[in-house]
Amino acid sequence: MSESVPEFVSADQTNDKFAARLRGFGPLGILAILIILGGNFIIAPLSAILVLIWVNLSNTPWPEIGYVRPRSWLKTIAIGIVFGVAFKFVMKALVMPLFGAPPINPVYQFVTGNTAVIPLMLYTMIVTAGFGEETFYRGWMFERFGKLFGQSTGAKIAMVLITTILFTSVHYPEQGLPGVEQACITGLVFGSIFAVTGRIFMLMIAHAAFDLTALWIIYCGFETQIAHLIFKSR
Repeated sequence: MSESVPEFVSADQTNDKFAARLRGFGPLGILAILIILGGNFIIAPLSAILVLIWVNLSNTPWPEIGYVRPRSWLKTIAIGIVFGVAFKFVMKALVMPLFGAPPINPVYQFVTGNTAVIPLMLYTMIVTAGFGEETFYRGWMFERFGKLFGQSTGAKIAMVLITTILFTSVHYPEQGLPGVEQACITGLVFGSIFAVTGRIFMLMIAHAAFDLTALWIIYCGFETQIAHLIFKSR
C-alpha cells in the first residue's frame, strides 16, 4: 500500500501541471487559445464547445467564464426573454434608423415567409448565437483578458471594447455595415452587463431572444413598419 502512494501523487501532480499550463500563456496555453479561436472557422459553435473542454481540462472554475447557477432559473429566463425582445425592438425602431440603416435587411430577405429555413435559423440563433457567441466572446474572452489585464474598472472597460471589436468584425463579411453597427451596440451592451455581473446565462437567453425576435420580424415582413414606428418615412 505504501509503495502505491507516490505513484498516485505523481500522477496527480502531473495533471495539475498540465492544467496549469493550459490556463497559462506559455506554449501549451497559447496553442489552446489558437485552437479555440480557430474552432468557428470549421463550424460554429465549435469554439464554444472547445471552451467547455478547455475549462474542464484546465481545471478552470466554471464561474470564471460566467457559468454561475442562477438563484432562480425562472426569473433568469423571464428577464432574458423580456430584455432580448425589448432590446431588439429598440434597435430596430430607434437605434438603427439613427445610424441611417435601411429599414429592410437585404441579407435575410430569404427568410420572409420561408418556413423551410426556420429549423436552421432556430439552431443558428439559439445554439450558435445564444450559446456559442456568449460563451466564446463574453465568457472565455473575458476570462483570458482578465488574466492578462486584471479586474480593475479600466481593465474591464478595455475588455468590453476589445471583445466588442472582435465580435463586430465577424459580422461584416456577411451583413455589411448595418450588421457591424448592430453588432457593435449589442456587443457593448452584452459585454458591459457581463463585466458587471459576471453571469452569462441571462445573456445567452437575451441574445437568443434578440435574434429570434429579429427572425419573427423578418419572417412576417414587419421590418418596414417597425423601423418607421418612431421615425416616419418621408
